[in-house]
Amino acid sequence: MEDKLLKYMQWPEIEAIIYSEHDRPKQILGPHKVDEGVLVQAYFPGADKCEIIVKGKDAQEMREVDEDYFAVLLSEEKIPNYHYRVTYEDGHTVKCRDAYAFPATIQIEDIKKFQAGIHYEVYKMLGAHPMTVQGVKGVRFAVWAPKAIRVSVVGDFNQWDGRRHPMQRRDGDIHELFIPGLKEGEIYKYEIKVKGDTVVLKSDPYGTLMQLRPDNASVIYNIEKCHKWQDSAWMSQRKKLARKEKPEFVYELHLAGFMRPEAVVETDEAGVETVIEPAGFYNYREMAEKITAYVKDMGYTHVELMPVMEHPLDESWGYQVTGYYAPTSRYGTPEDFMYFVDYLHQNDIGVILDWVPAHFPRDLNGLARFDGGPLYEHPDPRRGEHPHWGTLIFDYGRKEVSNFLIANAMYWVEQYHVDGLRMDAVASMLYLDYGRNEGEWTANIYGGKEHLEAIEFLKHLNSMMKKRNPEVQMIAEESTAWPKVTGAVEEDSLGFDMKWNMGWMNDFLGYMSLDPLFRKGAYGQLLFSLVYAYSEKFMLVLSHDEVVHGKGSMIGKMPGEYREKFANLRVAYGFMLCHPGKKLLFMGQDFAQFTEFNEGKSLEWFMLEYEMHKKMQDYMRELIHFYKAYPALYALDDEPEGFEWINDISADESIIVFTRNTSKKDETLLVVCNFTPVVRKDYKIGVPFRGKFKEIFNSDAVKFGGDGNVNPRLKQSKAEECDGRDDSIKIVVPPLGISIFKCTPLAPAKKRKK
Repeated sequence: MEDKLLKYMQWPEIEAIIYSEHDRPKQILGPHKVDEGVLVQAYFPGADKCEIIVKGKDAQEMREVDEDYFAVLLSEEKIPNYHYRVTYEDGHTVKCRDAYAFPATIQIEDIKKFQAGIHYEVYKMLGAHPMTVQGVKGVRFAVWAPKAIRVSVVGDFNQWDGRRHPMQRRDGDIHELFIPGLKEGEIYKYEIKVKGDTVVLKSDPYGTLMQLRPDNASVIYNIEKCHKWQDSAWMSQRKKLARKEKPEFVYELHLAGFMRPEAVVETDEAGVETVIEPAGFYNYREMAEKITAYVKDMGYTHVELMPVMEHPLDESWGYQVTGYYAPTSRYGTPEDFMYFVDYLHQNDIGVILDWVPAHFPRDLNGLARFDGGPLYEHPDPRRGEHPHWGTLIFDYGRKEVSNFLIANAMYWVEQYHVDGLRMDAVASMLYLDYGRNEGEWTANIYGGKEHLEAIEFLKHLNSMMKKRNPEVQMIAEESTAWPKVTGAVEEDSLGFDMKWNMGWMNDFLGYMSLDPLFRKGAYGQLLFSLVYAYSEKFMLVLSHDEVVHGKGSMIGKMPGEYREKFANLRVAYGFMLCHPGKKLLFMGQDFAQFTEFNEGKSLEWFMLEYEMHKKMQDYMRELIHFYKAYPALYALDDEPEGFEWINDISADESIIVFTRNTSKKDETLLVVCNFTPVVRKDYKIGVPFRGKFKEIFNSDAVKFGGDGNVNPRLKQSKAEECDGRDDSIKIVVPPLGISIFKCTPLAPAKKRKK
């Protein structure tokens, strides 16, 4: 039998296995039917002896035909059920199943869909998936690596030795291997042999969990069965209200920066402090309760989380992603994050995630040069590298790469129930010359600077999201005047539901930072956003970008002495709330934290011990609840009929007057904003119709820290022309303040007969 065995030995193939260069190891390893029975071959580096144990029979020693390479010819008609007993040189023995005895489980139809860029659940094919094959439990690994000479799965379970578990190359350059006996919690990477005999270790692009930084191995984790969702009421309501106009005031936050456990500090006799334990992180579950309590009290409708996808550097705030499919381990497991979303949903709070498809970092364990050369990044550095950010740009025209990203968007929505994705740095994706000088970029096929492949990617993503999850919001951070960012793809739009209004933000913050004495010269900055307010569906944002890198916090941007700063901030927030568009405010700005955002520290909650900061928080709480209570402030956000100027020409006084409207006249709100510290008494303003006008909100109320310049009594209009209107009222206009009046129409006055 041994002589017969040797005739079946394919020595070049065996050499490829031993030298770790075989990318189709099942051609030789494992069981194979031959004329004389069943040939079984195995390679166990460092083994002294290998036995094969067929179920129901005694162990049979395998012949070592080459160094650490074993073979046996079994006199079986069919491939039997067997396992190995391997004795290593140090004397320890291991019993294991043969990874090369199991069939491939990935269907060719799935591979073809991936190649075409239309496999929207490709994360169920690629990555590490615990499963049972032929009655045996284990984990199937699959990774896309076209240029790799060989790919192996490595981990503690095989001493990180790439010779032990080389993967089988399938059609489409998918490398697949089922390893029996592996369980959840094991760490792993892909060892990739590239041209030049270089070996690189890579985290799994589709890994669902990674080690806590600075470690970066992937962790086997089954997300499909780890959490029992309890947010069915929220999800049902989300679908039901998908096409209705709703109030939306988003609280943007960074999980660690919101609140974190304090560092443990020890003070010696001399008063010298030593940090025994640095400030850590709360778990997603703990954060769910803390964030919900605050957000629900304040009245915010949604939270928007700065990126929670795995990233190596805290200081990047999550914008340099290395694990697109893995919630960061800083705060717990995928199940913990599912609990977070579920808990917020059960408390009627939506969850939006910041998502970063514009670029990725060069970290050696990540996507960069994944199989030895450009794979996820564009091969031309003029298109594949960000010159200022030091990051790499996805090759959107490559179907498998666009599929990676589109499926990732679906993954967070469909597996984690998130309600929206805010897409970072869209402008950098749309323009080939973004951040580049002349000669540093290449034109598209028509000679233009538009990034055609990225545009197609965005349209593909948004159209499929609308088809699969129509109630989910897709929001673009797009800082240029690119036309049709929002709207239907069928109407040649990019397909987003909303666009961050960066123009309004820049103009308004520029205006508010001026000394009130000089605001009259910048009056146009206050008004200009209404010229284009209905060209897109906008979200007004005062985000984290505006309170970092020396820009100062919101209260820090305001001019004037201490109390005037707060008055300025109150009128600023009031105007933002009454301006058409959904709203977003970054954490800490609602109680006027003076310092900038610092990801290494909690918000300065102690500031609430000071009267003006507590009153600012009270003001924002009442303002947000007020916003949700009055449909005029949101019902026609995207329709010109929802807004009407009464006075937009009082530059010298820095006063504006306008209405917010619905289709119902008696829901009209009259808004008066004064951006100077001057009280205007008996100030005459035109009104939209004859009626009664009751002040229902005033930022100068004493309870908010103001001076009490309010309008306590109901005002009935008089037939006196003002601001081009037939009727008018006289009011007290608060200094650096906003007044909002509820309008009750009266029948037109009867004209006297002559």
